[in-house]
Amino acid sequence: MHRYRTHTCGALAIAESGEAVRLSGWCHRIRDHGGVLFIDLRDHYGITQCVVDPDSPAFKQAEKLRSEFVVRIDGTVRKRPAGTENRDMATGLIEIYVRDIEVLGPAGDLPLPVFGDQPYPEDTRLRYRFLDLRREKLHANIMLRGNVIDSLRARMKGQGFFEFQTPILTASSPEGARDYLVPSRIHPGKFYALPQAPQQFKQLVMVAGFDRYFQIAPCFRDEDARADRSPGEFYQLDIEMSFVTQEDVFAAVEPVLRGVFEEFGAGKPVTQAFPMIPYAQAMLEYGVDKPDLRNPIKIADVTEVFERDDVAFRAFKEVIKAGGVVRAIPAPGAAKQPRSFFDKLNDWAKGEGAPGLGYIIFEGEGDALTGKGPIAKFLPAEAQKALVAKAKLSAGDAVFFACDKPDKAAKLAGAARIRVGNDLGICKKDVFEFCWIVDFPMYEWNEEEKKIDFSHNPFSMPQGGLEALETQDPLTIKAYQYDIVCNGVELSSGAIRNHHPDIMKKAFEIAGYPEDVLVEKFGGMYRAFQCGAPPHGGIAPGVDRIVMLLAGEENLREVVLFPMNQRAEDLMMGAPAPVTPKQLRELNIRLNLPEK
Repeated sequence: MHRYRTHTCGALAIAESGEAVRLSGWCHRIRDHGGVLFIDLRDHYGITQCVVDPDSPAFKQAEKLRSEFVVRIDGTVRKRPAGTENRDMATGLIEIYVRDIEVLGPAGDLPLPVFGDQPYPEDTRLRYRFLDLRREKLHANIMLRGNVIDSLRARMKGQGFFEFQTPILTASSPEGARDYLVPSRIHPGKFYALPQAPQQFKQLVMVAGFDRYFQIAPCFRDEDARADRSPGEFYQLDIEMSFVTQEDVFAAVEPVLRGVFEEFGAGKPVTQAFPMIPYAQAMLEYGVDKPDLRNPIKIADVTEVFERDDVAFRAFKEVIKAGGVVRAIPAPGAAKQPRSFFDKLNDWAKGEGAPGLGYIIFEGEGDALTGKGPIAKFLPAEAQKALVAKAKLSAGDAVFFACDKPDKAAKLAGAARIRVGNDLGICKKDVFEFCWIVDFPMYEWNEEEKKIDFSHNPFSMPQGGLEALETQDPLTIKAYQYDIVCNGVELSSGAIRNHHPDIMKKAFEIAGYPEDVLVEKFGGMYRAFQCGAPPHGGIAPGVDRIVMLLAGEENLREVVLFPMNQRAEDLMMGAPAPVTPKQLRELNIRLNLPEK
C-alpha cells in the first residue's frame, strides 16, 4: 500500500464498498455524535466522510484531532446508512470506517477558519493566504483561473498563433503608469524596468517576421489598487498579428473570448456578434467608454430642447451658454414609483457633487403625453414633445437630467444610468454582454499641464495617416484604437500599430516628444521600423478580469493566488522590505528617505 494514499478524497464510490483504503488530507470538520466521531477529510480533490466509533483502535487518536490537522487514515469503504446520504457530494454515498490514524502535520490555533467560507478581514486573509486558499470558494476560483488559461492557450494555438516569451528586465519607457525599477549592479546609476506590458517587444516580433504572436504575459505597474486592477502585477493574454486590419483582429479575438465564456460561464448567454460602438457614441449614450449593455437605458442629448426660446428654465440655459450640455436619462416605467424614489436619486446626485437630479414624469396615451414634475412647468407642450422624441419616452416613463460641462455631464449621466437601471430592476441578469469600443481620439488635452497628450496607446495608427497629423486639429484625429468590454468591465485595449517612422515621428512630435526623445525612449522600435515593418495590430485581454467575471466576483483579489493589499504590500511575505547596507553598497545606492 502507498505510504500516504490509495485514493484521493474525491474518488471513492459505491463500487469500492468493502475495500481497504488509505486516504490523506486535512480534517475539514470534526463532529461528535453521541460518542461516534465523524471526520470530514479534505484534500485538493474533494471530501470524504470518515467514521470512528469507540470500538475502533483509532478512537483515542481521533479524539486528539483538531481542525486542519493533516492526517493519514486507513479504513474500509462502506455504504452510508439509509437516510444519511449526501448526493451533493461526489463521495456522498459512502463513508470510511476508520481502523488507523497517523498525524502527519498537527495544526495549532488557526487565525482564519477554513470551514464555512465566512467573511473575514482582508488583512488577515492576505497575511494567512495559504489558509484562505484552502477555503472552498477561493480554491475553486484559482482552479477556474488555471482552466481558463489552458483554454485561452489552446484556442490561440488552434488559430495558428505561436507562444513567445519576452524579457522581464527591460528599459523604462513613458507608457502611462509608473515603472517598477530594478537597479543594475554592473552598471552603477542605471536601472532596468519591469515591463508595464510587452508592447514594444511584441511589435518587434512582428518586425522580425513571426506573424502571429501570443503570450500569457505578466505586466508590472506601480499604480494604486482598484477593485478591477491589482497593484503591482497582473496577467494578460497578449496578442499581435501581422498584415491585418482592425476587423481581422476582431475576427481572431471574438471566438476566443466567446468560447471561453461559453465554456466556463455556467450556461449564461454570451453575445454572439460583438457590436461596435464608436467612442463618441458610447460617451453620449452611456456616459462612459466601458458601457454595461445589460442595462437597456440610453442617455440622450437634449441640449437643443432647453435652448429653445419657449423654454424658460434659466438654470439650464445659463449653463448651456457657458458651454454646458443637458443629458437626459430615461427611467422606463418610473411613473409608478413613489416620491421617495425620486428624492433618493436627487440626494444621491448631490452626494456625487451635482446640484441635484431634476426630472419630469410623463403620463397620457400614445403621442398625447403630458409632463409633470418640478421642471415640467418650464417646458411648453411643443418642447415636451421634442423631449419625448429625443429621449424616446413613453407613457409612464420618467426622465432625469444632468446639466454641466460635457465631461462632467457625461460622468453624472453615466452613473445615474447605472443607478436608475439597478433601482428599477430592469438590467439583465446572468448574461455576458460584450461590445467593442472603437474610434478613440488619438489625443486629449491635458488641462493641468496645458498640453496635448496621447489619449490611449502612443503606438497607434492615426486614422488618415500622416495627412491627418499634418492638416487636422490634433484633438479631432481618431485612431485605430479599440477596447473590448464585458458587463461594464474593460477587458482589454488594443490598436492597429503605427509602423511608419515618419508617421511615428510626427505623432510623437504633436504630443511634445521631439525626435531625440523618441530615439532615446523608443529607439529600438523606431530603428526597426526603418528596416521594413509590416502593418500589424494587436490586443491584450486581461486574464484576471476575465476570471473575475466568470467567477462572479467583484474584486480581483478573489481570483489571484497571492495578491497584495490596497497599499501594494504582500503581508504574507513581508514585501516590500528593507535590504542590508551591503546590498545597497553593491548597487551603489544611498537612501534618501522622507522625514517621518
